[in-house]
Amino acid sequence: MNAQQPPSDGAAAAPARAEDRPARLSVGVVGAGRVGPVLAAALRLAGHRPVAASGVSDASRRRVAELLPDIPLVSPDEVLARADLVLLTVPDDALPDLVAGLARTGAVRPGQLLVHTSGRFGARVLDPALRAGALPLALHPAMTFTGTAVDIQRLAGCSFGVTAPEELRLAAQALVIEMGGEPEWVAEEKRPLYHAALALGANHLVTLVNQAMDLLRVSGVQAPDRMLGPLLGAALDNALRSGDAALTGPVARGDAGTVAAHVTELREHAPQTVAGYLAMARATADRALAGGLLKPELAEDLLDVLAGGASGDGGRDGRRADEGNGGEGNGPGGTGPDGPRDEGEGPA
Repeated sequence: MNAQQPPSDGAAAAPARAEDRPARLSVGVVGAGRVGPVLAAALRLAGHRPVAASGVSDASRRRVAELLPDIPLVSPDEVLARADLVLLTVPDDALPDLVAGLARTGAVRPGQLLVHTSGRFGARVLDPALRAGALPLALHPAMTFTGTAVDIQRLAGCSFGVTAPEELRLAAQALVIEMGGEPEWVAEEKRPLYHAALALGANHLVTLVNQAMDLLRVSGVQAPDRMLGPLLGAALDNALRSGDAALTGPVARGDAGTVAAHVTELREHAPQTVAGYLAMARATADRALAGGLLKPELAEDLLDVLAGGASGDGGRDGRRADEGNGGEGNGPGGTGPDGPRDEGEGPA
């Protein structure tokens, strides 16, 4: 039964489906990358009505066809002409010029909701559109996207970094909740720091995981993904629960000989990873020292190794793991006699 047609007398009304409910807002997407079509599809499930999208690449066209079937691909100004709510989902560096151009050409309509999804920018990047009468919102989903339907499910419980004028906070909150997310308010001036934190955690994690898998393959491991999955899942869970108390491994234990052996092997087999290893080891040592996990008397030798590794001499003559106390370790985290154990310490 069509939602526009009431049931005949005596017939029980069937529960309304999302696609049958009268749409509250027509939705357009400017920039059909991995994010825009997914968010538009999520808004459709909440009863809104996607009407147009812009995108020029073959990948963009495929995403629109899969996630927003029957939605036309048109120019950005035509998207704005058709939509009450416009998602500006373009790369960060392209956003200011896009907004300025749309405002300059008169594409922006008074009362139109303009939503960008950049983590770096707050609402002020939309000032040219604001002067044209638009309503500006910055809604950044703290999620990595594949550009497929699986992302819609991942939005459930996803935090959104939200920046909006005070009078639009309720509207911003409602849109995030309708997409399945949870709003987290971020001040305009804090947006670059907020985005740097997410990039540090998520983007760099992908690089670290892939480097680790490459090294495991070189060492002869046939299924590095299967080996790393449980280990990294446990490490992430422990870190989120316990903070720095979850630190394990040779750096947190002060096993300078093991770290020296790592640097020697990396320099031979994967020299492109040495700088990253040393930088993360130094950061880990700093946190372990501050948290009382790394004993100061062990830190001196460790820092000597890290300094030597940076200069290329390996530190402590590249002493191997079995020459230091790291030989007592058990697995990646180890259970050295003077360090935290793999079971984890601190709050659950």
